[in-house]
Amino acid sequence: MLRKIAMTALTAGMLNGCVMQSTYDRDVGYERQLNEQLRQEVAADEVKIQQLEDRLRVTMEDELLFPEGGWQISKEGKAAIDKIVSTLQSATKYRIEVEGHTDNVPIGKHLAHRFSSNWELSAGRAAEVVKYLQSKGVDPSRMTAAGHGEYEPVASNATAEGKAENRRIDIDLVPIYQR
Repeated sequence: MLRKIAMTALTAGMLNGCVMQSTYDRDVGYERQLNEQLRQEVAADEVKIQQLEDRLRVTMEDELLFPEGGWQISKEGKAAIDKIVSTLQSATKYRIEVEGHTDNVPIGKHLAHRFSSNWELSAGRAAEVVKYLQSKGVDPSRMTAAGHGEYEPVASNATAEGKAENRRIDIDLVPIYQR
């Protein structure tokens, strides 16, 4: 799939000027290296690493990062994020998109004073992760935070297991292509 993206980018680059195949081959190799580096750093059940068509995704369950119903990163969550900080710092050819997701259970009374919806909660959690990464030296100009609330589920919200899968943070590394 990455080869397809690289070939598409190569074709587009050739239309815009001179782009060398070796540049894209090197980028694909670098993405494999990043993938392996992240896998070694976060060998845990609560963390998944996926190579998607156009990005590398690290998914962390909310219970790993946040106290139940909370938005501030727990001590354990910071320790989990710390494992990938050096990789994120060194991946200078990639944007870092942090995306928060929730299940469809309405916001509880204990959070209603701060967040009026799951959408806002998911955005708040993503922003907390971005702020923490910045405090650890990750370049803020390469990061974004987004909240998707309950609107991008990966499992059914009809079961407790499905709801748990839907409560997550995705950290996507997206190649920055220079023109």
